[in-house]
Amino acid sequence: MNRFLLSPKRRWSIGKFLALSVCCCLLVISCSGAPTKEQGNSPSSNTADSGRLVVGTTLKPRTIDPADAYELAANNILNSLCDRLYTYQSGTTELVPQLATELPQVSQDGLTYTIPLREGVVFHDGTPFNGEAMAFSLNRFIQNGGKPSSLLVDVVDSVEASGEYELTIKLKNTFSPFPSLLAYSGMCAVSPEAYEIGSGKFEPKQFVGTGPYKLTEFSANAIKLDVFDDYWGEKPPNQGLNFQILTSSVNLFNSFTTGAVDLAYHTFDPDQILSLQEKAAAKNWQVIEAPSNNISYMILNTKLAPFDQLETRQAIAALIDRQLISERVLRKQATPAYSIIPSSFEFSEPTFKTAYGDSDIPKVKELLAKAGFTSDKPLTFEIWYPSGSAIREQVASTLKEYATQQLEGLVVIEPQTVDSSTYWQQISQGVYQSALVDWYPDFSDADNFIHPLVSCTKGSEADGCEAGASQSQGSFYYSDRMNELIEQQRVEQDAATRKQIFAEIQTLLAQDVPLIPLWQPQEYAFAKPELKNVKLDPILQVRLREVEK
Repeated sequence: MNRFLLSPKRRWSIGKFLALSVCCCLLVISCSGAPTKEQGNSPSSNTADSGRLVVGTTLKPRTIDPADAYELAANNILNSLCDRLYTYQSGTTELVPQLATELPQVSQDGLTYTIPLREGVVFHDGTPFNGEAMAFSLNRFIQNGGKPSSLLVDVVDSVEASGEYELTIKLKNTFSPFPSLLAYSGMCAVSPEAYEIGSGKFEPKQFVGTGPYKLTEFSANAIKLDVFDDYWGEKPPNQGLNFQILTSSVNLFNSFTTGAVDLAYHTFDPDQILSLQEKAAAKNWQVIEAPSNNISYMILNTKLAPFDQLETRQAIAALIDRQLISERVLRKQATPAYSIIPSSFEFSEPTFKTAYGDSDIPKVKELLAKAGFTSDKPLTFEIWYPSGSAIREQVASTLKEYATQQLEGLVVIEPQTVDSSTYWQQISQGVYQSALVDWYPDFSDADNFIHPLVSCTKGSEADGCEAGASQSQGSFYYSDRMNELIEQQRVEQDAATRKQIFAEIQTLLAQDVPLIPLWQPQEYAFAKPELKNVKLDPILQVRLREVEK
């Protein structure tokens, strides 16, 4: 594991200096040759005072091909490497042009978007950026069939260059938050000379875009980005980024406290965050904290007993004590969530608080009695979570203990775990009665917390969802009314009307309970005192291109 420690300044004699210089020259001559994309120069070859920013994280990207990357680990890298048509004003959810020069011109029917593009931009391989290149990038995103391709497949009819520096996108149906969708990290411009269009044709270990950094190393433990000298915009105030991919939160904690990394985030456990906060003043560390836009929640499988009964699902919603989870497990580093739409969004309504509150034990008993459960015939179910998730393990155990204490055998909860890859595969197969999951938004609109979680393209209220989002997410929830409301808000242009539609959507979710929102976490990053302009962004996390060392 590479370390980046500040070396003390030493007084060198002229003789030692000359001798060292000769040795360095010999080493350079003997090791000549350009580094490969995967090997490159070890990040440890850069001294800590070189101005390069060393970032520690436990998130290991599966791929950094924007047409296939759909995990937070990859998005964090891509946000530094690439430019999209639009991005967000620092610290806000306000859209601003990036490779576009203006917000889109939208036709009266809401189906055609015309976007003027920036001139004088080049890709990392020297290829000029223009309308054809941007059209290529978005068509590749759609046609190569990667994990995030569904974001555009169901929405976009065609993407064409309507001028050398103009793009025209036609939609299949009106979709009011479409401009926000274009700010998603995977919809960045990539060089037509470095990529291909074709199903499954991905480049997981390379990136050639237009961003302020270019990729020079991609390996299992380290990712290295150098400043792109020909970047069209403002150059980063640092000399490059070295991502250190660490195997655990313990290693991340130790790497930061020993000075091996300049900035650490994603992911610490709650006790480690408390420890770093307590030591920060004495060590002069920066503690950066901000509300997150992701939501943690429990899925209830509406096709599998016992949660094929409405009263049973409602009883679990009434049982949940979010304050207990926040204090005992999360160390008050999260806020209770009463809607699947985070409270930071204008359209969020705390419908689960209105309907159930927290830990309404008399209501739990009443609902379970209606469902036919007694002390002799208790409600017994499993809560599944991915192995390695200490927080979810503690949440499941806390719910088990709480149900035992409060309901005296009326509810028996059995926590279960499995490896992460199996966990996500089996959720969509309907294996689990319930599961603990979280959701990070793809773009900044309330639709992205509803459509990808509870919409259904094929099914019935009698048989549940057979194909669609709620099937893939494991709830198998089907509601004709919910599907109608989702489509209404996606085409509605008036904000006040959309707000009313979202209010009904959230009320219906609290009534039908295919999922139960639990908490909205705080995000934390820790930085050395010499770093400047370290901020947590509600969408783009830490904007590393703005951090000065």
